[in-house]
Amino acid sequence: MGDPHGVGIVGLGFISRAYLNTLADHPAVRVVAVADLDASRAVAAAATIPGAEAMSVERLLHHPDVATVLNLTIPAAHAEISGAAIDAGRNVYGEKPLTATFPEGRTIIDRAASAGVLVGCAPDTVLGTGTQTARAAIDGGLIGRPQAASAVMITPGHERWHPNPDFYYVPGGGPLLDMGPYYISALVHLLGPVRAVIGAASRLRDSRIIGSGPRLGQRIPVEVSTHVTGVLEHAGGVLTTLTTSFDGVATTAAPIEVHGENGTLTVPDPNNFDGEVRHLALGGPGWRTLEPQAGYVGAARGVGLIDLVRAGETRPPRASGEVALHVLDIMTALLRSAAEGRRIELTTTVERPAPVPLTPPEDWLSAPAPGS
Repeated sequence: MGDPHGVGIVGLGFISRAYLNTLADHPAVRVVAVADLDASRAVAAAATIPGAEAMSVERLLHHPDVATVLNLTIPAAHAEISGAAIDAGRNVYGEKPLTATFPEGRTIIDRAASAGVLVGCAPDTVLGTGTQTARAAIDGGLIGRPQAASAVMITPGHERWHPNPDFYYVPGGGPLLDMGPYYISALVHLLGPVRAVIGAASRLRDSRIIGSGPRLGQRIPVEVSTHVTGVLEHAGGVLTTLTTSFDGVATTAAPIEVHGENGTLTVPDPNNFDGEVRHLALGGPGWRTLEPQAGYVGAARGVGLIDLVRAGETRPPRASGEVALHVLDIMTALLRSAAEGRRIELTTTVERPAPVPLTPPEDWLSAPAPGS
């Protein structure tokens, strides 16, 4: 099977533990090194990973055993760390969004292509049985030709639970760039790329109050739109209505619905890997839940990096940098459309990633052959 693929992790904040739960014991990868601006946090993380060493970012990027850098820094640092990793000849897999701005994202993808390295990017939730089963149903003609879709994400804001929520409310954050990648990536997998958007946005408050942790009660500034809505025109003709908000309490709307000539599908929360896919046929007796038909069963954060390792040189990663760049193009174009009051045509497109066959845990959790 060959030696495990060496991974170095930069950024050991809140989300890192979810990745380590998947990667630390996976036979296909070996976490070689970890780095964080807070050196003590890196030391503490390394102590929980057999064989891993805490070190500086610079040393990690040039460590001979690091083949891929897992970039878990805040959005404002994504471009800097990913660019430095690419310049060091390393593959990069990063948290979403790809970068805080579209020009930065375009530069990252171009630099990676010139360097001959791979770029992958969260979310990898779209590779689970939820989105993939819905995709299989659509591709199999269960609802006929898709006509329209809706995607809805409404919460009161992450400051209620996150102890350091500042980055959610500065450029690179907000409900669209934070949560939009889950929904829009799922829509690209389900319905294909987007050719144009129309958007509207608002910001109801100039500050927020932290609701938990050592900074409880501290007020932080809000610099971005906190309610963003719009229409995505898919290249295939489907129109999706999208709403992302940090200004509501809750919603009863399905996270994603896809409407076809012969039926409707409800798609589970794309922030999760699994969940119920429900189908209502035109003239049918009622809603029914579909059995999982596709996707990595029991998947968790980090499966996208495993998928990148498995891709080898035979196929693009399914959670690819190109998909992430297109998603970033969609999101930043929505914000531009809201600011300028006009329809924006996108500058990117992307092929739908290869579908994920129904893959039991014992297969994706075992050491995989490249290209599988």
